[in-house]
Amino acid sequence: MSDTYNVLHDPHGLADAELPLDRAPYEALVTAVLAWQDPDLSPRDYEQIALQLTGHTRAFAADVQRRAAALPEDDGRGALADVILREAAGRLSQPIQGTARCAQNRARLVRALYERFDRLGDIAPTVAGTC
Repeated sequence: MSDTYNVLHDPHGLADAELPLDRAPYEALVTAVLAWQDPDLSPRDYEQIALQLTGHTRAFAADVQRRAAALPEDDGRGALADVILREAAGRLSQPIQGTARCAQNRARLVRALYERFDRLGDIAPTVAGTC
C-alpha cells in the first residue's frame, strides 16, 4: 500500500458534472435510517452513514447549483434554489457525530432536499429513481 495520493484539481466541478446521480440507493438508506427505533450500531457506523448522506447531499446540491446558475436572472426557480441551497449548507456545516440522531438528521435533510427540488421542475438534477 502506498502512502501517496493524488489530488484532483477541478475548480469548476467539471469532473462530476456529467455523472448522473443515482438516487435510489440513497432513498433506500434514508428510509432505513428514518425507520430506526432503537439501533445498536457503533459510533463509527453512525459516522459513516452520516458521511455517506453528507457526500450525496453535497453532490446533489452542487448539481442543482450549476443548473440554477444557468437559469435566466428573472427565473424565480433560481432564487428559490439559492434559498434551499443556503439552508442545506447551514445544516451541513454542523459537525458529524457518531450518534443515531445525527445520522437521522442527515437523512431528514436528504429527504427534504429531494422533496423541495422535485417541486422546482426541470432545474432539479436528472437522477435515477424518484422520491
